[in-house]
Amino acid sequence: MSSAKPITIDAHQHFWKFDPIRDAWITDEMKVIQRDFLPADLHPILRANDIDGCVAVQADQSEDETEYLLDHAAKNDFIRGVVGWVDLRHADLEQRLQHYKKFPKLKGFRHVLQGETDRALMLRPSFKRGISELNRYGYTYDILIYPDQLGYTKEFVGAFPDQPFVLDHIAKPHIKHRYITDEWKDAIRSAGAFPNLYCKISGMVTEADWYDWKPEHFRVYLDTVVEAFGTDRILYGSDWPVCLVAASYEQMLQIVKDYFSNFSTDEQTAFFGGNAIKFYKL
Repeated sequence: MSSAKPITIDAHQHFWKFDPIRDAWITDEMKVIQRDFLPADLHPILRANDIDGCVAVQADQSEDETEYLLDHAAKNDFIRGVVGWVDLRHADLEQRLQHYKKFPKLKGFRHVLQGETDRALMLRPSFKRGISELNRYGYTYDILIYPDQLGYTKEFVGAFPDQPFVLDHIAKPHIKHRYITDEWKDAIRSAGAFPNLYCKISGMVTEADWYDWKPEHFRVYLDTVVEAFGTDRILYGSDWPVCLVAASYEQMLQIVKDYFSNFSTDEQTAFFGGNAIKFYKL
């Protein structure tokens, strides 16, 4: 029987060279992250917390961003995968996907649906046409939405039963206000019923009160997600460096370490790495 240490993966983090115009979403309230965050900043943090590798996720909607992350991944072995951006509605999408097959560390794509005026953009024919191309090339898709868009997710995910999807940041519930709605719970349960949809337990501290959160504030959200997705379709993600507006990497990690401490060793191994390896084919 092998006694090798299981591989641990942070399935959601970002890199950027801060640009106040491009990165206008990083407001003065988030001043702590108005600077560059590069692989050399993250690697020692991962090592100190016994995390073997990570998945770098797009933060800007451009192919320049995809190339930027792929360049970092090529130079840093600990970056195991990249979730980039491509225009899913473009007529030349297939050509772009063929181009990206040259980069084995590119695992999937994401669009910032949470910021779209059209809240149901994911259901538009042009967007779904793009999604329909991804599975043929072996790509995953990260769903980044707010709770008001969760209702569209069921139809979206259901339309592509063979496409691997992952819901980012548990769909960003309103943790700051310290209440959980039945609507969010019901929508998460409905989404979790689709076996091709995974969920990243990430981004929770940034949706809480940045200055007055407590670990117990997250328990009901964690309970709901684990109930909906089980332990074989949930992924650990730090959302570093965005998490730094509310917590250190260690504080954020401790929330989930404590929560999962009573789960079986196999379940913890799956959450902290195994499921990410399976989903992104790392």
